[in-house]
Amino acid sequence: MALKIKMTALAISLLVIGGCGNTNSKPDEEMDHSKMSDEEMDHSMMSGDMMENGHMSHDDIVSLNNSTGENELKIPPMLEADNEDGVAYTVRAQQGTTEIFKGTQTKTSGYNGSFLGPMLRLEKGETAIIKTINDLEEETTFHWHGLEVSGGGDGGPHSVLAPGEERIIEFEVTQEAATLWFHPHAVGKTAEQVYNGLAGLIYIEDRNSTSLGLPSDYGKNDFPLIVQDRTFDADKQLDYHSVMNEDGTAGDTLLINGTVNPKLTVQKEKVRLRLLNGSNARNYTFKLNSGDDFVQIATDGGFLNEPVTLNEVTLTPSERAEIIVDFSQLSTTKDVALINEEGAILLPFEVKDQHVVVKQASEKMNDFSVTAEEKALPVTKKVELFGMMDQVTINGKKFDPDRIDFIQQQGVTEVWEIYNKPDMMGGMIHPFHIHGTQFKVISRNGEEPAENERGWKDSISIAPDEKVKIAVQFKHKGVYMFHCHILEHEENGMMGQIKVE
Repeated sequence: MALKIKMTALAISLLVIGGCGNTNSKPDEEMDHSKMSDEEMDHSMMSGDMMENGHMSHDDIVSLNNSTGENELKIPPMLEADNEDGVAYTVRAQQGTTEIFKGTQTKTSGYNGSFLGPMLRLEKGETAIIKTINDLEEETTFHWHGLEVSGGGDGGPHSVLAPGEERIIEFEVTQEAATLWFHPHAVGKTAEQVYNGLAGLIYIEDRNSTSLGLPSDYGKNDFPLIVQDRTFDADKQLDYHSVMNEDGTAGDTLLINGTVNPKLTVQKEKVRLRLLNGSNARNYTFKLNSGDDFVQIATDGGFLNEPVTLNEVTLTPSERAEIIVDFSQLSTTKDVALINEEGAILLPFEVKDQHVVVKQASEKMNDFSVTAEEKALPVTKKVELFGMMDQVTINGKKFDPDRIDFIQQQGVTEVWEIYNKPDMMGGMIHPFHIHGTQFKVISRNGEEPAENERGWKDSISIAPDEKVKIAVQFKHKGVYMFHCHILEHEENGMMGQIKVE
């Protein structure tokens, strides 16, 4: 199946595909979403059969194998501080081997280890000093996804570290409690380096987060879940180039925290699951096979105002959600598991009979709001996402490191409108991410966002033919990326730059 998709992608890429738009247009000028160029009209007359195999809609990608639950979930270690103040850390990108499958060493990459990375805990108000070291055999960057930091410290494509090079960044932690992450962002290397294991977690804590009575015992009732799909060859190795798909690389084997066939042992208590979609391209709808509800307490960048009761939550690549499952109140604790929209078993739970005294958590968690002034602001930035394969564009253009697409003033809130323009096959979901900021969702197609999106976000799912308005403010100056977080789309040029002055 993977070979068939790759061959079709190659055939399509040899044709002239429309949707690239006028490359001489100004970045801030208004886009006409209703008209198609002559090239697009030609594109719409292409063979539907040919495109259907190559177009990855996320509805027909390879299904995931069920977790057998034979391996206890690994928990990323907390990164130890280098000094007594607890604010100086070293993060090292390196290569190695990992026993993902029993008795086999798989070549992998990781931070401060052979696979994935540690959890870096920061406190609001502190000054963090982080030394980054590249021990890989190729260039990389250290991108702090969701962190509000200066453009020079963000770790985008302009901040490349050569093999053996190191760099120190220093910043004050100013944002509220959140679950963030870090990963590489070097042009042409991001998708493969993430696929091979370069991903780690950042927890920001503050006075509010420690006063809410939420499960917070790391690895005991507060668990990070880095969810990634991969394909292993006959020798149980990761061979990105053999399975790479221009429209997003997906695999049949799920890893959570780098654990294959995981299970999680829990007590009969409230358990906090910090979900991170760390996959290159796959979307996940998480739910319990028992049909029970859970509550979502946080989005990408902070707490919701109050818990939102749900029976499923969908995350596109790079999105996060914190949920709480009360294992003392489920309809059954026998064979209960976290599953996806297809019913594939992602994470079986082994529920111990021991009851734990459950703390009463605060119902009021935050004071987030989209103000009347923000809702009344005019749209000043328009972003049009379009295309497939290696023909993806933003506002009709591919990424140019020497081009600034937008300019915005530090501390000034502007309203961006992101539009996902359909193609002849209907289009596909694009997860849209902005570096260096947390934004507010104003509306989806003119309607108020769902309750569980009324919180800080740095990535957002945009469906075909959907318009989303967001309120964006940058606390720091510098040049930042905005892009589709399907990593292969990012690699193929679905990325732009904004300069904050």
